[in-house]
Amino acid sequence: MNPADDHWLTVVYYRFHSWSGKRPFWAGLFTLLGGVPIAYFPYADVRLGNITIAMATTGGAGALIIGVLLITLGLALWFQQGIRIFAGVATLLLGLVSLPVSNLGGFFMGFLCALVGGCLALSWVPGEPAEAAAAAAPEPVAAAVPGPRETDMYYATETTAHADGGRNSAG
Repeated sequence: MNPADDHWLTVVYYRFHSWSGKRPFWAGLFTLLGGVPIAYFPYADVRLGNITIAMATTGGAGALIIGVLLITLGLALWFQQGIRIFAGVATLLLGLVSLPVSNLGGFFMGFLCALVGGCLALSWVPGEPAEAAAAAAPEPVAAAVPGPRETDMYYATETTAHADGGRNSAG
């Protein structure tokens, strides 16, 4: 089958799948999605007819900073895989700090997404190609298995204990 014969959507799907398989994609997505409600809810207002319901709090600036940092960490996880440990720890800490600062962490939606994203970032490890993993696998060695023991017993001699009754002198 010729790749030029594929539909353009199939090509885009395969390229996206190849791109997302080489990085902590889901960790970045959950981290990014965790930052959106944390930053949004302190500034949101809902209009019901003539009544406006505002969620504005004194922690609005802190919530905006936490939300923007989580969105930035989510994007960094996608494009800089080497910082996944730092980004995972920072995401977990920012998610926990968002509970008291920004409306219970974006009404627990942003908090939970940030915790899942941080845990996924910490647990993601870059994979090896199948050929490299097969070549690096060690061959089983039969010499590593211990054989049967010899029947001779080890007896104490004068070099290991004094000859006077087999007692060692401590001093």
